[in-house]
Amino acid sequence: MKTKKANSINIITLGCSKNTVDSEVMYSQLKANNIKVTHESNTSDANIIVINTCGFIENAKAESINTILHYAEEKEKGKIDKLYVTGCLSQRYKPDLEKEIPNVDEYFGTQHLPELLKALGANYKHELIGERLLTTPQHYAYLKISEGCDRPCSFCAIPIMRGKHVSKSFEQIETEVKGLVKNGTKEILLIAQDSTYYGLDLYGDRKLAELLKRISDIDGAEWIRLHYAYPSQFPIEALDVINERNNICKYIDIPLQHASDNMLKIMRRGITASRTQEVVDTIREKVPGIAIRTTLIAGHPGETEKDFVELCEFVERNRFDRLGIFTYSHEEGTHAGSLIDDVPQNIKEERAASIMEIQQGISSEINQQKIGKTFQVLFDRKEGNNWVGRTEFDSPEVDNEVLVDAKNNFVRLGDFANVKITSAEEFDLLGDVV
Repeated sequence: MKTKKANSINIITLGCSKNTVDSEVMYSQLKANNIKVTHESNTSDANIIVINTCGFIENAKAESINTILHYAEEKEKGKIDKLYVTGCLSQRYKPDLEKEIPNVDEYFGTQHLPELLKALGANYKHELIGERLLTTPQHYAYLKISEGCDRPCSFCAIPIMRGKHVSKSFEQIETEVKGLVKNGTKEILLIAQDSTYYGLDLYGDRKLAELLKRISDIDGAEWIRLHYAYPSQFPIEALDVINERNNICKYIDIPLQHASDNMLKIMRRGITASRTQEVVDTIREKVPGIAIRTTLIAGHPGETEKDFVELCEFVERNRFDRLGIFTYSHEEGTHAGSLIDDVPQNIKEERAASIMEIQQGISSEINQQKIGKTFQVLFDRKEGNNWVGRTEFDSPEVDNEVLVDAKNNFVRLGDFANVKITSAEEFDLLGDVV
């Protein structure tokens, strides 16, 4: 049964911030073609759905498949006319998906935006490169500095889904930043699969430090935040730039994954435990007061109790400001996919919970030390009776937040205010505007 509506598209985004950027580019292209489009609208009467999928780990794949099945059923019932699927899951499993869920009109990979737009009745507008409509609040935006990855990490399927590392040019990134700040964006979150590799393919050398300087020089870029730095061959000169520039947040997201020599070797991380410790120490020495976020994996094939104890000791010793941990997901096509998945699921989960328990204590202690201090806070939203914001030490959605009572304080969303911390919880701070 066909609906009688004029074509209207709703984009659903799953997965990471890199997918968010891809959806924003698609959104902008459709708008420029004068096509009615919404992003994750619950009230949308869209008759065409585009799902931008994630295929990174088991849970993400399950969420993507369940979302496709849900909309395939909506199509079956005649509630929508067309269903298109794009993104990482589609790139990786297109033949299987076409066979298993044939009710989807077409599947597209991560690099096939022009073809997807054509299927949606739109032309790819080259003049829009660097421009996009945000799906995040206007005051912060993710900015992809490169695509793909050349690293051989055992557990990661990203190179299968996103291809080889390709850096954007300085000029393209500067154009994007200028476009964002012109539209009111204050915080630029730099993302990549491996941001420390930036420039090697284009300029024959790692150019992260120069990129940071160039972005920092742009008027209106009030906070610049670095994500997904790889520890092996870390470009130390980038730390000097972070330390020198007031508008670069004293923050780094550096996924370390493990801390025992045995596991780092099995994971093909290209670094030893002692070198990993040196990198962490150097970051803190070069940028006093920096907040370090890291991500770890529990239960990778070959992880012994001894390896896990070393990981726990590493977390206790280093007292990271922010930390997340995944249980290992066995991914076909990866190097680790050819190994025996020898750590039982319940042990993986126990190990992850143990690490988070250690981190909870560390985070609580660090937060208690902030009581009585005043921090600059950027406010993201209002939730219940509180204004909710972040310090320069926190990235959206993954890190700590600052709560300010809306009854006794007034702030404007998307603006900075100085907040004196009055109390602290494990992962949040509470305070008043001063």
